[in-house]
Amino acid sequence: MPPAGSHGESHLIDRIGWLRAAVLGANDGLVSTASLIVGVAASAAASSEILVAGCAGLVAGAMSMAAGEYVSVSSQADTERADLARERAELLQDPAAEREELAGIYVARGLDHDLARRVADQLMAKDALGAHARDELGISEFTTARPIQAALTSAATFSAGAALPLAVAWASPAHLVVYLVSGASLVFLAGLGALGARAGGAGVLRATLRVAFWGALAMAVTAGIGRLVGTAV
Repeated sequence: MPPAGSHGESHLIDRIGWLRAAVLGANDGLVSTASLIVGVAASAAASSEILVAGCAGLVAGAMSMAAGEYVSVSSQADTERADLARERAELLQDPAAEREELAGIYVARGLDHDLARRVADQLMAKDALGAHARDELGISEFTTARPIQAALTSAATFSAGAALPLAVAWASPAHLVVYLVSGASLVFLAGLGALGARAGGAGVLRATLRVAFWGALAMAVTAGIGRLVGTAV
């Protein structure tokens, strides 16, 4: 039971690990697949060709996102492990210097030197490596790298984002695919931007406009290229 007068708090930073990968994956899946579909449709391709291109884009993109996110976050995890190993060795070799280093960090944050040393002593007595990881290296449970979680989240959210324009293309006549997919995708992007902003505590309007603008630009460019290629061929 929590102490009397205590209250639970939920901070948005708790979500940073999965939220970044989720928003990036869904946004990338939606924009890249919608742009691919619009570009192929603008070249006067048949409905079956449009759907094949969309499905290929979904599968290839999901695998690429998962692999890229895993490699990127694994590199971050390797760096964190190397820093922690170095810090562990320094704590064994010269704990007094490490204590002074930690106390210096607290002095820089506003504590007087005597209090800073007492705080450093108490924290190091409980968990020396944890104290240095958090206050010297900036590594905490909220920001630590999780490669598998990031990879799976990116792949799943990319697939979910890509499935939306693909479903619209499947249900649309070939001569209306460009318009219906573009319009529906802009609505989906606006909703995704608003959802991501609310989950992260950011301004909804700015995030929505930002996502919708870049999505519209991507689809416009690919539609123009598709039309040029289709005319040339």
